[in-house]
Parts: sequence; C-alpha cells; structure tokens
Amino acid sequence: MQLDLDIRATLRSGKRHFDLQVQCTSSSQRIAVYGPSGAGKSMTLKAIAGLFTPEAGHIRLNGRTLFDSAAGINLPPQQRNVAYLFQDYALFPHLTVRQNVGFGLSRGWFNPRAREKLDQVEHWLAAFDLQELAQQFPDQLSGGQRQRVALARALVAEPNALLLDEPFAALDPALRVSMRLELSQWQQRLEVPMILISHDPEDARILGEHVLYMRDGKIDSMEENRARGEHIG
Repeated sequence: MQLDLDIRATLRSGKRHFDLQVQCTSSSQRIAVYGPSGAGKSMTLKAIAGLFTPEAGHIRLNGRTLFDSAAGINLPPQQRNVAYLFQDYALFPHLTVRQNVGFGLSRGWFNPRAREKLDQVEHWLAAFDLQELAQQFPDQLSGGQRQRVALARALVAEPNALLLDEPFAALDPALRVSMRLELSQWQQRLEVPMILISHDPEDARILGEHVLYMRDGKIDSMEENRARGEHIG
C-alpha cells in the first residue's frame, strides 16, 4: 500500500478551534496511528474515507488521487474503494449475519434477501468462520462475532484498504487481547492493506508495521521514531 497524506483543516466551536495538519507517507501494509483522545485520529481516517473534507492538501492511495484541493478533486466515499469499520461495527439489527455481509455489495437502498446466497458473501462467511451463524441476528452474537461480521462486510467488496476506527474499543480487556491476535492473523492471511487508529499503544505494537504517533492534530516525528523503535524492539 502506498499512502501519501498531506491535509489541513481548522475546526471551530465558539472561541475554540482545532488545527489539523497531517503529513505522512508510507508503503507499509499495516499502518497504525495512535495517540490520546482528541488528537485528530478519527478526523484523519474519515478524511481518507471521504467522510470528512479537509480545507487543503491531498490524499493519494496506491497512486490514485482521492482528494486534491488544488486540482479540485474530491472523490465521494463510494468511489474511493476503501472500507471503513466503525467503533461500534454499525451492524443492522434487523438483518441476519448473511444479509449484513451481503449489504457490503449493495448499490441501492434495498436490503439483501434473507435466503439469497451469493458466492462473494459465502466466501467471506467461510473466511471468518461465520457459516453456522449466517441466520443469526447481531443481538444474538458475542462481541468478537460481531466484529468478524463487520470485517466480512467491509471486505466483501474487495476494497483497496481497510480503515479501522478503534476496532477494540467496544470489547472487554480479555477479548481485546485475543481479537488483536486474530485480526493480525487475518490481515496477514488475507493480505488486505490496513490503516488502524487507536488510543492504545498495545494495538499499535501488535498490529502496526509503520507506527505513527499523533497529538494536537499533527504526526509527532520524534514520537514516531520512538514508537518504531519500541515496535521493532
């Protein structure tokens, strides 16, 4: 994965303002951005996904320009071919596991039919060991199972990159440990490029090949170098 990110934006609320000035390049398959809450991590991830528009700069992924203020380019989210996994997984409670995964292929407002079986959906149900749960609803699943469904739904459309927004925040500490390892194994096996944000340095240590530290709206180059050293060591 080739990521070239240079974005700037200012958010204002009354007399308060927050400046986002993010610059980084990476050729890693596993990028982890960590830092305290309010550092601008989610805003940066949403900018890559097209869910937030910076005021200036550019976003390039695998040589393709997703956003360039100077050139007037700002691709809508559905044209960026990236998958965004929200903190709470955003599963549809009225749809079964199979339908939730199939929704990742939908291009309209209609839900996938309950008994419809598509080859792509069945492939990802098998990849995440979800076949026996295919007719279950989200409220019948454990936290780890819900995450696997969300990952399957994100990957069914074969995105160029998987964007993970605090993927373990909704899990209890014990499950968080096991799910980190599972996600690492899935990513390596499926070879899907991944950009993860987290406030937990342990997430970055286990899942990041290229680790970036973010605070006050910027990538801290000194902390980034230290994080790389800790991860390698």
